[in-house]
Amino acid sequence: MKHQKIDYRRLFDDLVEKAGVAILIDDRPGHFQYINKKYAEIFGYTPREMKKLTIREVVHPDDISMVLRYHQGRINGKRVPSDYEFKGIKKDGSTIYLEVIAEVIKKAGKPVGTRSIITDITERKRLEDERTYILKVLRKTTDTIIEVICKMVEIRDPYISSHQRRVADLARAIAQEMEVPRETTDGIRIASLIHDIGKISVPTEILSKPGRLSGMEFELIKNHPGYAYEMLKTIDFPWPVAEIVYQHHERLDGSGYPRGLTDKDILLEAKILSVADVIEAMASHRPYRPALGIDAALEELSRNTGTLYDPDVVRSCHRLFQKDEFEFRLEAPGPRSCPHGD
Repeated sequence: MKHQKIDYRRLFDDLVEKAGVAILIDDRPGHFQYINKKYAEIFGYTPREMKKLTIREVVHPDDISMVLRYHQGRINGKRVPSDYEFKGIKKDGSTIYLEVIAEVIKKAGKPVGTRSIITDITERKRLEDERTYILKVLRKTTDTIIEVICKMVEIRDPYISSHQRRVADLARAIAQEMEVPRETTDGIRIASLIHDIGKISVPTEILSKPGRLSGMEFELIKNHPGYAYEMLKTIDFPWPVAEIVYQHHERLDGSGYPRGLTDKDILLEAKILSVADVIEAMASHRPYRPALGIDAALEELSRNTGTLYDPDVVRSCHRLFQKDEFEFRLEAPGPRSCPHGD
C-alpha cells in the first residue's frame, strides 16, 4: 500500500490558525502582514476586516506611542521590552487588556519586521482590580476594628493607648530598617497598636499603682498577653495579629511569659514588637521614676542581645537611633500614667 505524503505546511498553517493565542506578523512600519484567526477574534473583527486596519486603530490612544516606540526600537536594534502589556480597542469600542511577546524577524541578516504572540488578559485584569478593591475594603474594615479597640483601651487607661501608638511607630521603623516586606510590616504595626489590650482585664488599682507590684500583682499583669490573645483570636486579620500580641513578652532564652517560648518558636514580628516595647517603656516617664532615656534603653538591648532579644532586630534598632532617623513623639504623662506599660 502506497503511503500518502503528509502536507506539513498545511498542518502547520492549520495549527497556527487554531492556536489559542493571537499571532501577528508586521513589517518595519508596523503594517499587518499576517494575522491568525485568534488575533481577529480578540478584537471582534473578521480576519478580512482586520487586515485592512492599522496598528493605530486597534491600540488604545493611551498606549499607541509606547507600542510604536517599542516596535521601532526593536526594528532598529535598540534594547526595548520584548514582553509588555498594553490596552487595545475592540470593534465595538470597548477596551481590552493585552500582553505581547515580540521578536524581530530578519532576512539576510537585516530586520524586516516583527513576530508577536498576543494574549487577552482582560479577565485577569478584572480579577486583579477586584482583588485590589476587596483588599482596600478589608484594610478599611481592619482600620475601623483597630480604632474601636484603641478607643476601648483609651477609655480604660489613656496611658496604654499612647504607649501603644509610640511602640507601633518604632516597631514599623525597625521593620522597615530590616527591609521586612510591606505586608508583614503592616501586620507588625497593627499588632503593636493593640498589643496591650489584655490589660483591660487587669484590675485598675493594679494598673495605676504608683509603686512596685507585689508578686501576686505581677502574676496578674503577666496574664495580659493571654487575655489579649483570647480577645483577638477570632478576628480574621490578614496577619497573625493575635499570635504576635500573645508572644510580645516572650524572650529568646525562654525566660519570657506567658508560655516561656524560645527563639525558634517566636515570630519575627513578635521579636520586633518586644524590642520596640522595651525601648518605649524605658524612654518614657513612670510615676515611680523619671524616664531613663534612649541611651539606657539601647544599653539594655546591647547587654541582652542574643539572650533576650533578637540580634538582627537589636542592630536595626541601634542603626535607627544612630542615624537619627527615629524620634519618639513623647507626650506629657497624664494623671493616671501606668508604671507597668512594658
